[in-house]
Amino acid sequence: MIVENSETGAPDTLQVVACIDGSEAALAVCDYAAWASSRMDDPLMLLHVLDEEKYPARTDMTGSIGLGSREQLQEELVNLDQQRSKLALKHGHLMLDEAEKRVLAAGISKVTKRQRHDELAGSLVELEPEARLFVMGLHGESSAAAGRHVGSQLETVIRSVHRPVFLVPDDYTEPRSAMLAFDGSPTAFRSIELLAGTPVFKGMPMHLVMVGSDTEEHRAQLKRAEEALKNQGMDLHLAIRQGDVEQTLHTYQAEHDIDVLIMGAYGHSRIRRFLVGSTTTRMLETARKPLVILR
Repeated sequence: MIVENSETGAPDTLQVVACIDGSEAALAVCDYAAWASSRMDDPLMLLHVLDEEKYPARTDMTGSIGLGSREQLQEELVNLDQQRSKLALKHGHLMLDEAEKRVLAAGISKVTKRQRHDELAGSLVELEPEARLFVMGLHGESSAAAGRHVGSQLETVIRSVHRPVFLVPDDYTEPRSAMLAFDGSPTAFRSIELLAGTPVFKGMPMHLVMVGSDTEEHRAQLKRAEEALKNQGMDLHLAIRQGDVEQTLHTYQAEHDIDVLIMGAYGHSRIRRFLVGSTTTRMLETARKPLVILR
């Protein structure tokens, strides 16, 4: 259910979609989304999704044990749930209004606000035809309330959507460099094509990092990737490192003080197994800087 909409761009224009909630990352989500929108010259959609499971639009308690003969209590419980949902919707409106003020102040002129009563992953899948990039906080509202370090819905979203997902920490720092975890697979080269077709990292230092053996084949794959990106005005750096994928990427990023780590779900490579396995949560938990997940 979409309950609010403001100024929109052209219908055929893809948008940066910022997922806003009540977490500490909400302001950083606005700032990183505004940055990406400005770099790509795309409209910005501010999205708030009210969890339908947590705040149901309607509550059916006809089958509740022990309530059949207590209609007044049953009615009061239903009304209470409806009131909670209404208040949550109003709170969402206020968050979207504040987010709009923030991105307008950052210079973004084409802004859309939407609120949906659904679950997050399903909402983003439905919005994919309109989206170029999704921006989310690493630490979501529900995970913070439950004492978890990583957004509880992140892995579901990562597995569900096929647009890039920009995962950001609680504090904003303007990105000035990036690195791509690269494995030489056909899907990895499609990620290179995606980077070549977007101006978001244009003019920045871009490190292409392969975790594996230093072989002629791997060097040739990196050179091919470099050739595909050479016209983007990036300051390209190629590296091959051996070791555990998670630790090697973190170490390289720290050594070179790189702002954004870009990863993809690459075929059946070690990075693919890393991305969709239990290591994903550890990587997200230890992330202190933004991640871009390409599918």
